[in-house]
Parts: sequence; structure tokens; C-alpha cells
Amino acid sequence: MDWLSAMLPAFVLVALLSAGELLLRPARSDWWRNLQAWTLQAFAGFTLVPLLMKLQLPSLFDGAAMPLWIAVIAYLVLRDFLEFLYHRAQHTVPWLWSMHSLHHSDPNMSALTTNRHFWGDQLIKALTIWPLAALVIAPTPLAIGLFNLVSLWNFVVHARLPISFGPLSWLLNSPAYHRRHHSRLPEHYNSNFAALFPVFDLLCGTYNRPVGFPPTGLDHQPESMLDLLAWPVRQGEDVAVPVT
Repeated sequence: MDWLSAMLPAFVLVALLSAGELLLRPARSDWWRNLQAWTLQAFAGFTLVPLLMKLQLPSLFDGAAMPLWIAVIAYLVLRDFLEFLYHRAQHTVPWLWSMHSLHHSDPNMSALTTNRHFWGDQLIKALTIWPLAALVIAPTPLAIGLFNLVSLWNFVVHARLPISFGPLSWLLNSPAYHRRHHSRLPEHYNSNFAALFPVFDLLCGTYNRPVGFPPTGLDHQPESMLDLLAWPVRQGEDVAVPVT
């Protein structure tokens, strides 16, 4: 499968979500910068990341030896928990925030914000949480495929849509839940880090039920492809340290 075929489901989902955003909450979107960032991410993901993930180490558990449903659920929960921990680190460690702040710089968060990440961020993950997950559970191709399929939910989570699960918001991430995490309002800082399962926020004391539709973004945004390529060194001083 070539890279375009692999990304086709994401393209289709973003197109549908963007249409819904325009109908329900029309607003100016930084779509061009988001597409540029997505292109850089895709290039790094299909060229550099595979070079970092060739080392095979023994795992504590072999997913192929487990019942199928246990292997899939265990790998999904483990990956999501490690993503949660990494996300917390991105808001705590200054040099990680210097990369992650690009994601938070979007003034009008939308489905396209999902891949508005610094291209080098996934290289750090390829050397840390991704191999760590494989050290715990050796995933089967099916487990990896289903995780990638479930991960498409992140496009929904970032969408500019009025979707909230209310009192059940601790069960699954939603646009309202994650928008609070991206909020510019100081009272919303340091909350709702979960990627898929907010129960990790609940257990770690960072869970907050979403209310309203707060503004998003930072004072400084990328203005060129060069800014996207070298964001950690070209960003403004206002986002040089963790703020959210």
C-alpha cells in the first residue's frame, strides 16, 4: 500500500468534518498552514520514522499468543496511556513544548489542526513511547491496523463541532472535551490531556468536564513554510515555555 492510499481515509474524514464545520460553525481557518504541516509530517513519517523503528527487541508479552480481543484491547489501552504520558510531558518539559506549541498555535482549531504538529515530534515518539509499547506487548498486524483506524477519531476530536458527551465525557474524548485543552483561557490550562480515553485524566487529576466553546490559539503563529520547518527556534518568545 502506497502512502497516498494509507492516508485516503484521513483525507475523506477531514473533508466531511470540514464541511460540517463550515455549515455549523463557519470561521476563518488556518487551513493552508495546517496542510503544509501535514505534508511535512507525512514526509517525515514515511521516510525518517521507519529508519528509527527497525530495531527489534524482545517483548514481555506476545500479542499473537493472546486471545485476539485481549491483544487488541490491551495494545490500544497501552498505546493510549503512553500517548497521555507523553502529552503531559509536552506541557511540562520546555524543549518538548517548543515543538508541541505549534499544535496549540492554531487560532481556530478544526479537524485540520489534528496534524498541525512539528515534523520532528513523531521522531521523538519513534524513539520513546512507540518502542516502549512494543517492549510491553508485541503487537499483531491486526492490533496495529485497528489502532490506526481508531486513531482517526482524533480528527473528530479536533473538529470545530458542538459535540459533547456531557456527564459521560469521561468515557471518550470529544470535540468539546479537547477544545478545553486547547483553550486560551488560563482557567482551562493543564486539563484534558487524553487522546482517546479521558479516564487517564480522571485518574491523574486533570479531568474537567467541558463547558462552552472557548477560544483557542497562541499569540504567535507560523507565517511561512520555514517557520514550520524550524518552529522550535523560530517561534515567538511568548510560547517558548509551557503555558497550557
